[in-house]
Amino acid sequence: MRATRERKDAAMHGGATRGRKSFALVLGGGGARGLAHIPVLEALDELGLRPSVVAGSSIGAVLGAAYAAGMSGKDIRRIVIRLLHARPEMLRVLMAARATTIRDVFSSGFGNPMVLDGERLLAALLPDIVPQNFENLAVPLVVTATDLWARTEIRYDAGPLRPALAATMAVPGLIRPVAIDDRVLIDGSAVNPLPFDCVMQRADVVVAVDVSVGPREAAGIPDPWETLFAAIQIMGHTIVAEKLKAAAPPVVIRPKVGAFRLLDFFAVSSILRAADPVKAEAKEVLAQALAG
Repeated sequence: MRATRERKDAAMHGGATRGRKSFALVLGGGGARGLAHIPVLEALDELGLRPSVVAGSSIGAVLGAAYAAGMSGKDIRRIVIRLLHARPEMLRVLMAARATTIRDVFSSGFGNPMVLDGERLLAALLPDIVPQNFENLAVPLVVTATDLWARTEIRYDAGPLRPALAATMAVPGLIRPVAIDDRVLIDGSAVNPLPFDCVMQRADVVVAVDVSVGPREAAGIPDPWETLFAAIQIMGHTIVAEKLKAAAPPVVIRPKVGAFRLLDFFAVSSILRAADPVKAEAKEVLAQALAG
């Protein structure tokens, strides 16, 4: 796989129409809160808008890949609800996507028996419309991941798509790292949860959807896993806040889903209900920002 390379992007202004600016769409990481990207995608569809490029981190990259492949926001909503409402089937998928066996756990010093293989998980969950390679997407896509040992961001926009998606969603302790081109890669949100800087020069306007704000309720002392995932949320939100202070994109949309935790995927209906009001806001700000 090749990391992002400089190239002339013929689609840089491909999303522009007469009297309307082109725009880049950026979908941030945030675990289950990333399901809130779906109403924003639906708003774009209802306005008849299509981005000239999509960038994403973690779940934002996965949903961005489905959208860049040509799926509508409503199609994505239907698939996500069907998958996550079928809890027994989803649990079977998760069990089948485990990266280790019980024998491996005992032979390797009691590792986590539930850590998942991201590529297996994607193979089971991604619809067939999502291609194997970046080049076959209907809209250009940039995916961010974190090089664990180099402690730096890596961007992918060419070559095999699934390994890059598996890398960007490799949350420590939950999904195992991915090896690509001698790099060990983990969750893109570790360094860039809202990668708007990846596409600042590739469209007239950058539209970023930020779902990094996590739960605020005081619910007592959490268990170790909940503490780990809450810490990840705090780090992601801090990174995004500092990046926005330095150079915010013209449009930042924030669905109100802060009450949900990183792994609240089975609360899909509640998350979507909480996020749906953002659709009207998105339509209003997009109409203003993209006017010629």
